[in-house]
Amino acid sequence: MILPHPASNFSLNIMVLGSEIINELRSQKHYVLIEDLLNSFLVRDDKRTSEIFINTLSFLYGMGLIDKKGFRVKLIYRNQAIQQQLF
Repeated sequence: MILPHPASNFSLNIMVLGSEIINELRSQKHYVLIEDLLNSFLVRDDKRTSEIFINTLSFLYGMGLIDKKGFRVKLIYRNQAIQQQLF
């Protein structure tokens, strides 16, 4: 299990921000321009940066949760019955 450091700011945690991006992508059924997603990401909190956004997108892509096509991303829907394993 991935555990964040206890002294870290949870509003800037990659897993928390990833869930917000997933919720944003869930409302869109098609590929979304990364720039539009970045703008909505940065508006929500002054402490957010584009570097945190790219790290969060990389995390989501590495976990197999988003797909990219050019400069656009889309949420990947998986079958609920199949459990994803990390190791």
